[in-house]
Amino acid sequence: MKYAVVLEKGPDGYGAYVPDLPGCVAVGDALEEAEKLIREAVMLHLEGLREDGILIPEPSTHCDYVTVG
Repeated sequence: MKYAVVLEKGPDGYGAYVPDLPGCVAVGDALEEAEKLIREAVMLHLEGLREDGILIPEPSTHCDYVTVG
């Protein structure tokens, strides 16, 4: 499965979350760290869902960019 990940720069580092997996988040000092940690978070999140017998949601978020100006 391929889930969309949102990475955002904040005042003290980077945050990441997965819209299709509520509560699946990660933060890091650098973009690369946040990317690594969100990958790990997704794997752990899915593992937890399986262990709890909860249906794993299919990816449904679509991403694109809009050019302005």
